[in-house]
Amino acid sequence: MIEETMVTCRKKSRSILLVNASVLLFGAAGLFVKWILLPAIAITFGRVFLSAVTLFIFCSAQKQPLRIKERGAIAALFMAGAVLALHWSMFFLSIELSTVAIGTITFSAFPLFITFLEPVFFKERLLIRNIAAALFIMAGVIITIPQFSFENQAVLGIAAGMSSSLAYAALTLINRRLAKSQPSALIAFYEQAFAAVTLLPCLFYIKTQPSPQDIALLALLGVVMTALAHTLFISTLKHLTARTVGVISSLEAVYGIALALVLLGEIPSLREIAGGAVIIGAVIINQLAASD
Repeated sequence: MIEETMVTCRKKSRSILLVNASVLLFGAAGLFVKWILLPAIAITFGRVFLSAVTLFIFCSAQKQPLRIKERGAIAALFMAGAVLALHWSMFFLSIELSTVAIGTITFSAFPLFITFLEPVFFKERLLIRNIAAALFIMAGVIITIPQFSFENQAVLGIAAGMSSSLAYAALTLINRRLAKSQPSALIAFYEQAFAAVTLLPCLFYIKTQPSPQDIALLALLGVVMTALAHTLFISTLKHLTARTVGVISSLEAVYGIALALVLLGEIPSLREIAGGAVIIGAVIINQLAASD
């Protein structure tokens, strides 16, 4: 009995370490916008294409069947891929227009949209706790806005970031429905692949050619920061509660801002720090309260 408990504790500790590593990799992904000299859409395409290739190799090595039998699931996966393409394009555009801090902080606001969309999609009760958290998240976003003017790059970055946040909320709800009938690795592969298909026509309007350095950075972004990070993240769900994973995931903005400070020299403003603290605090408290 004692030995089984120790094994369980070791697995849990290892999973906590892995989920932190995956969230750290997710947070680092935003920095690549500042390093890769390509438009946000091109970076997104490179990310999802290389990630899809990596996940295809992984699924094949694991002898995971790639066939989707349900027609409804294929349509849902294609929709999820399109939403994923929008989410990452807007996320990268947000950072391109402003800073890593603004991009990651506004992304962290996605529970605001889930609060009101989830009861509609799944016919669940709208909890007062979630409404309160959503109001605090909204307040955090407002605090982050320096001066409301669409001529201000930071405001445009916030607008793009909130669009990314809304898209991610929609993606989360679609994945919740898909996860009931499809393996996680298979969902990830098809979403990345369909996202690449969705973005493919956009490449004909992009005149910038990637340099060898851009291609190398895209490979790192697609393989390590996306495919590997998602695989690590999914693997931890077997030994950790959704509450624990949710709280640790809220640290993505913290990791992203810290890495941007060290590697890019981006110092977040007091508004960004205050707004980010309110948003992340509201998300963490709401996740903790969900276990009661």
